[in-house]
Amino acid sequence: MTNKPWLSQYPSEIPAKVDYEPIPLQEFLTRSASKYPQKTSMHFLGKDVTYQEFYGSALKFANYLQKLGIGKGDRVAIMLPNCPQNAIAYYGILYAGGIVVQTNPLYTEREVSYLMSDSGAKAIITLDLLFPRVSSIMKETKLENIIVTSIKDFLPFPKNLLYPFVQKKENGIVVKVEHRGVHHLYTEIMKSAQAEPIPLDFNFDEDLALLQYTGGTTGPPKGVMLTHKNLIANAAMCNAWLYKAKEGEEVYMGILPFFHVYGMTTVLIVSVMSANKMVLIPKFDFKTALKEIDKQKPTLFPGAPTIYIGLLNHPDVGKYDLSSIKACLSGSAALPIDVQEKFEKVTGGKLVEGYGLTETSPVAIANFVWEGQRKRGSIGVPWPNTDVAILPPDSSVNMKTGEVGEIAIKGPQVMRGYWNRPEETDESFRDGWFLTGDLGYMDEDGFFYVVDRKKDMIIASGFNISPREVEEVLYENDAIQECVVAGIPDPYRGETVKAYIVLKEGKSVTEEELDKYCRANMASFKIPRIYEFRDELPKTAVGKILRRALVDEEKKKAEQKLTS
Repeated sequence: MTNKPWLSQYPSEIPAKVDYEPIPLQEFLTRSASKYPQKTSMHFLGKDVTYQEFYGSALKFANYLQKLGIGKGDRVAIMLPNCPQNAIAYYGILYAGGIVVQTNPLYTEREVSYLMSDSGAKAIITLDLLFPRVSSIMKETKLENIIVTSIKDFLPFPKNLLYPFVQKKENGIVVKVEHRGVHHLYTEIMKSAQAEPIPLDFNFDEDLALLQYTGGTTGPPKGVMLTHKNLIANAAMCNAWLYKAKEGEEVYMGILPFFHVYGMTTVLIVSVMSANKMVLIPKFDFKTALKEIDKQKPTLFPGAPTIYIGLLNHPDVGKYDLSSIKACLSGSAALPIDVQEKFEKVTGGKLVEGYGLTETSPVAIANFVWEGQRKRGSIGVPWPNTDVAILPPDSSVNMKTGEVGEIAIKGPQVMRGYWNRPEETDESFRDGWFLTGDLGYMDEDGFFYVVDRKKDMIIASGFNISPREVEEVLYENDAIQECVVAGIPDPYRGETVKAYIVLKEGKSVTEEELDKYCRANMASFKIPRIYEFRDELPKTAVGKILRRALVDEEKKKAEQKLTS
């Protein structure tokens, strides 16, 4: 598509094309440490780490990996929450020439075994608490070495001394790992390894920096191959979009997990690229997050709707100063308009929705943060260097303005493909366009709108119903904190609309009241026929509500009825 109407919407400060250097991703840490050696790179539960310390530790980690036989192209897994060791290991793996395999710490033995086997990872760094889970699957994978660290390794005195007691109270155990054989302690590595640069051959277009596994709804997760170019290009686009952000002066809120590509790019990579400070939160603890916002004064806060909802609905939100927040880019799920408006009122900053996928490193489309038009319900316009089209089912001819089709993307942030899956890679592209699997349309100004996932669309009595559209209406009801809508089997309609709802603390609403409310705000065929009230909804690690998990739940219930 040559016509790009969205470019006419760009504020003058945002270029249509962003230049980026063909250098290794880790070179940005080298530069930031050279330019701002004593500046704080990370704040973690009371402990500050300077850029000089960050850089030196990453080089030590790289040299130790080299001694273990890790070299160019070898995969090394990180199975950690947001903590300094996570960031140090990430850049250390890259300095050694390796490829990072991000692994969710919540994964079971079976899930970890699959990721290690599929990626062929030779080593992994993980928490002491997770050591038993990882060590149990070594024999069935190619893992040769486990590096073990602890939250207390980066806690200030006296928190580091008290941590084992807290650990035992919360988890019932204190894991002790000896430094021997294939088991290595992070603290010993930092004492023994040399902080020496490692010379590497480098191909900007081809060399992988990351294998990021997608939690696909069909089949096992696929390893998305992201190159140094993919990640640098997306981070450069992010910096161009946030053009008011100043190098070395911003503070990023790091509550999005780094094992999710969204947190990794918009917090870890972007912060290091611009020598900014990260405030790391190891888990979704909203009380801790509120305290850290109040004390550390973050200015930029990438997040997900459930994070903003959790903060807004915390009973103590009014006790903390959130006014330092200048801008928030929300991703991973649709941002309810009601949440956007309330969060902006509480903080005085901007909260805008963006759109992307693991396969696009991740951001491809976003709303303007500072100046520029804002349209209700839109995911925004394509980022610099990015082309987006709306394609019909079996063609690469762009559809007309306002027509619904599949959102397709081209740009330097689009993945190289799926790890060891050439057929699935081919199926995900059409004439150079990456097919997102999302249905949407573009308006006359170049703003894009997501209708829904192709697989999530509800078809009831022949009507196509967008779950997102129904959810937007439900979110406007003051009693609802979170909700998700899904299609469940129905013998008469084919599918029927069901709403799963979490109420705000102290609020109540009946099914009858919701039915009346929905009838006043949407066509009758879209109205949920069933409501289920829950204490919580199933979510991914980044806070995205798992609609498919609820659909699968309903299918199992239906199967059990048939067999009983």
